[in-house]
Amino acid sequence: MRVVICGAGIAGLAMAQRIHSHGWDVVVVERSPGPREQGYMIDFFGLGYDAAETMGVLPRLQELGYYLPEATFVDETGRRRAGISFKSFIRYTNGRMLSIMRPDLELALREKVIGQVDLRFGVSVTDIADFGEGVRVTLSDGAAVEADLLVGADGIHSTVRRQVFGDGFLRYLGFHTAAYTFTDARLHKLIGDRFIMTDTTNRQMGFYSLRDGRVAIFAVHRTPDPTLPADPGEEIQRTYGSLGWIVPDAVASCPPPDRVYYDQVAQAIVPRWSRGRVVLLGDACQAVSLLAGQGATLAIAGAYVLGEHLARATTIRDALDGYEQQWRPVVTEKQRVGRNTAEWFLPSTRGRLFARRLAMRTARLPLLDAAYAASLAGRADPSLDELTPRLDGQRLQA
Repeated sequence: MRVVICGAGIAGLAMAQRIHSHGWDVVVVERSPGPREQGYMIDFFGLGYDAAETMGVLPRLQELGYYLPEATFVDETGRRRAGISFKSFIRYTNGRMLSIMRPDLELALREKVIGQVDLRFGVSVTDIADFGEGVRVTLSDGAAVEADLLVGADGIHSTVRRQVFGDGFLRYLGFHTAAYTFTDARLHKLIGDRFIMTDTTNRQMGFYSLRDGRVAIFAVHRTPDPTLPADPGEEIQRTYGSLGWIVPDAVASCPPPDRVYYDQVAQAIVPRWSRGRVVLLGDACQAVSLLAGQGATLAIAGAYVLGEHLARATTIRDALDGYEQQWRPVVTEKQRVGRNTAEWFLPSTRGRLFARRLAMRTARLPLLDAAYAASLAGRADPSLDELTPRLDGQRLQA
């Protein structure tokens, strides 16, 4: 059995590892010329953490990850106004949580598949022909690959989704976001081991110090227009340049556009995740947005669930139907949480900003911190075992 995976991000690499472990021949194509260095710090826990452990990648993630004591909100002078202790989240997850830069998460997954699968950078999908018993994928370098299945794991602006399912599946949430890194010894020392965010309305910038001496920037702001700017650096300067404390220095250190991650904040709402021998995975069909904060863990867990259904079903159609039936309710819940926490994530008024401060202070009281963590994470998830079928009947032959 052969699968072509479009996208060498978190979902695509996780899918490659999982399905290769079940004996499939795997081709991964990625339009970027090499591994992407742009991205922001993510909190990694839940089903993705469990899947990473099963896949054998968790020790590497722990090596690359960070353990931050608190997310600190500061005013225009750098004075602490409120904070969220990560201890409550660690207790809520029974210690099964870490923070990691998105490129480092991709690195750990990529290390698992290099030399095991056919990984092609600088190549995109130009045509998809589904002929019932398989699919023919034509690539931008002129090559054509025939496979039993095509997995579109190519992100929120998925080419596979557009070619097979059409347009109009993004739900814009009213925000733009950016991330980049730079080197500044003074700011690196000032930030220390904290995650610091500006305590501001409608626009917010966050800062991390990385162990290699770089400073990582995360920014988000409200805007009614989903259109992305021609020059992200100019937009970052225009939007955030007037904020106080160290923000002007961070804005002045913004690198060239090809080293800046910049995108709209949106969710992918796709009525059906598969059509024939094509299936969507990760942000291509389940983008929850950074407001929900669980995109990476869902990408890995979703790949695990899809891989197990393909390994245990009697037909590919049964596998794709089972994957969607089991996994969609989890994604729907996380998307709901993301929409509901948007105002908490970035308050639109001073009154709501004060309300968030009060909520964070209250959450530090005994017995309330776990409840606060649970309210941000959403309802408890089913286990991976509950999301995958038992090994009954005849399996697909690889």
